Amino acid sequence: MSRHRGWAAGALAVAALSTLCIPSVASASTATANTASSVAPSAADAVVSSTADPTGPAEHATALVGEMTVAAQAATVVMGHVAGTDPAALRAYMESGLGGFILMGANIPESESELQALTSALTVDPALPPLIAVDQEGGLVSRLHDDGYPSSTSLKGLPVADTSSAFLARGSVVARAGITVNFGTVADFTGDPGTFIYGRALGTDAASAAERVSAATTAQERFVASTLKHFPGHGAAPGDSHHAIPSTAMGLEEWRATEAVPFAAGIDAGASLLMYGHLAYTAVDPLPASLSPTWHEIARDELGFEGVAVTDDLGMLLSSGDPAYADPVANGVAAIAAGNDLVLMIAGSDARTAGDMAVGIASAVEAGTLSAERLEEAATRVMTLRVQLAGDTADWQVCADCEPVD
Repeated sequence: MSRHRGWAAGALAVAALSTLCIPSVASASTATANTASSVAPSAADAVVSSTADPTGPAEHATALVGEMTVAAQAATVVMGHVAGTDPAALRAYMESGLGGFILMGANIPESESELQALTSALTVDPALPPLIAVDQEGGLVSRLHDDGYPSSTSLKGLPVADTSSAFLARGSVVARAGITVNFGTVADFTGDPGTFIYGRALGTDAASAAERVSAATTAQERFVASTLKHFPGHGAAPGDSHHAIPSTAMGLEEWRATEAVPFAAGIDAGASLLMYGHLAYTAVDPLPASLSPTWHEIARDELGFEGVAVTDDLGMLLSSGDPAYADPVANGVAAIAAGNDLVLMIAGSDARTAGDMAVGIASAVEAGTLSAERLEEAATRVMTLRVQLAGDTADWQVCADCEPVD
């Protein structure tokens, strides 16, 4: 993953935004440290410091994971969630050693300064911050107050350059809040306005979606670790995976020529994470892709994905009503065994759920039902991303002498 969150990235964002008629920085005297969404990030908004380990993130991560107990490895492959905006309470929650935290609407305070304090509190060890994530697609799925930039509802009908501009701005807003992972790029596509995913998709066909997914990925990776979702493609599987397990009889050859194309484009553009949907392509594997070793092999071996594989909210499996997925801890163990590196559960969870899932994963290793090698591989991928993000930080500050953007 290549990411440079310095003045150059800010300058690119401003240059791109100047063509979108989005209000920009008028003067240093009218700007504040907590710039609202109507203000584009300025060229000197980000001051970069680098503390990357000279041996490289992967080597550093491997060494760290090698020194961990099984319990600690299990905790680092779980992304937790609890509601609330109390920094002290959220910090206490993260002291269990979880590898990440996902912010939902109930975690977002009114002001950006409050949000920055909250994300800072989530980091127990500044040398190794957790992955702090958000679903910031813009438009229909938007958690942050400061994102008024164009989203999929309009971008699918605009030139690709508009997608780059919007996601440059969106990525900088996410990063400025202290968030390091954006579950924000929908790589699904459909031409049917009546489907669940249409309003969130960046394209109506494989080619148009691929162009915009690539653009969105390239833009965001300057600021945050971006994520492609919902692999292997929600467009071919009708229905809402929040309430059921949508399925399709599409075969692998047809998938390669259609649904795979935007995901391949995003992977080639450098997406850091790939989110697996609770979707069943029954001709390939009757299991949901999130629990399918076959789909993980395809992503790694055919599409060349090398980053962090993450599940969609495992709580959605519970909401499906299928008794096979009634145990959230068992779902977490199965997800890691299938090839996911990071599991998260939001719907139906409480303050103990993430910890219970970590205990269940560790217990499965001890019992021999989950291989120690698979857990170590997953923990190393998550830790590598954490090390990369820790070594490439941005201190967002007000520019004292920036030129206005017209």
